Amino acid sequence: MSKFAYKATSKEGKATFGVIEAESQALAIQDVRNLGLYPTHIREARRADEKKALKMKHGGGINEFYFGGLKWKEIVVITRQLATLIDAGLPLLRSLNILTAQLKPSKIRDILREVTNDVQSGGTFSDALSKHPKGFDRLYVNMVKAGEVGGMLETVLNRLAEFMEKRMALQRRVKSAMIYPVFVITAASGIVSFLLVKVVPVFADIFEEFGSGLPAPTQFLVDVADFMKLRWWLLLLSINSFIIFVKLARKIPIVQRMADIVVLKIPLVGDLVTKVSVARFARTLGTLLTSGVPILQSLKITRDTIANSVIQDAVDHVHERIKEGDTIAAPLDESKAFPPMVVNMIDVGEETGSLDSMLNKVADIYDSEVEIAVEGMLSLMEPAIILVLGAIIGFIVVALYLPIFTLGDAISQ
Repeated sequence: MSKFAYKATSKEGKATFGVIEAESQALAIQDVRNLGLYPTHIREARRADEKKALKMKHGGGINEFYFGGLKWKEIVVITRQLATLIDAGLPLLRSLNILTAQLKPSKIRDILREVTNDVQSGGTFSDALSKHPKGFDRLYVNMVKAGEVGGMLETVLNRLAEFMEKRMALQRRVKSAMIYPVFVITAASGIVSFLLVKVVPVFADIFEEFGSGLPAPTQFLVDVADFMKLRWWLLLLSINSFIIFVKLARKIPIVQRMADIVVLKIPLVGDLVTKVSVARFARTLGTLLTSGVPILQSLKITRDTIANSVIQDAVDHVHERIKEGDTIAAPLDESKAFPPMVVNMIDVGEETGSLDSMLNKVADIYDSEVEIAVEGMLSLMEPAIILVLGAIIGFIVVALYLPIFTLGDAISQ
């Protein structure tokens, strides 16, 4: 096949340039028209044309700039719009061209251009998506592949959009619930830092003028203030080193597993982690099964969406037992990682032949449970934060006033 460079205009009248492979110039013109463009000039491509086309493809042109990478919200919107266009009877290739044309310069538009080119070259939509794992994960690609095979791509895309919307909604609820505690801790840390850096040194100078010895709490406070004022960089270095150490340690499998076991045993926190993992397991597996993805493949994909290695091992155990002809409920019950209610609901779903719908019900229940658990933790966290911060500030005040009681003796001497 030969390569042809073309100049064309879009339906909106925007000029574009690219390189396309075709058997002949006539077929190249037809392929450009299939992209939803109106060719104005076409010829055999030179080396410089390919470089120019590549620059246009990745940079969007000389005058187009964008910042940032992919966002889940963008992928949800694109998925929903693509499902609507296909459901309206438009071919996949034309739908992709329409979506690409309406997007502003962004990472998602560059990826859609590459996906469109791959589909136009004869590749499948799922294979084209699989080349961009940072934007479209295994779950997305496998569901699209099942939709292509089953001839229900628009239905699968709608399910994907709904799945991602529910996942985003859960994340938003958790993040919004954490705003108040984070704000209080940040503000209080700023106040304490100000007292240590600006107020305590003034009192220390006053006490030093009288030449009296400082009580132990006051001396400790002065030492901390000196450290904060003169060696603050050492504190930042220590915090950063600790964070890096934790990240490196978590890459060691045995350390990661021990940490995950400990997390599950922490009161309240372990319960929340379990509920989040169950909700994600049920939502992902239910969506994949509803879309026609085989059970073994669905379990592999679902396993990768769970963060805790203990629950991952439970899913691996289910995967191995299903290979041997067993059910899902039995190995889940043996793992003791999933609550009994979840196991019983899955068991009923398998017996009645409605496992996918039962899994989605479990996901709905545990999404609500996660929200309740987060609110419960915050209701306990808020007074705890107030008590701790009150104790710190109270200690500072008492430490500053303790020497005042001894100043009378110092003055009389």
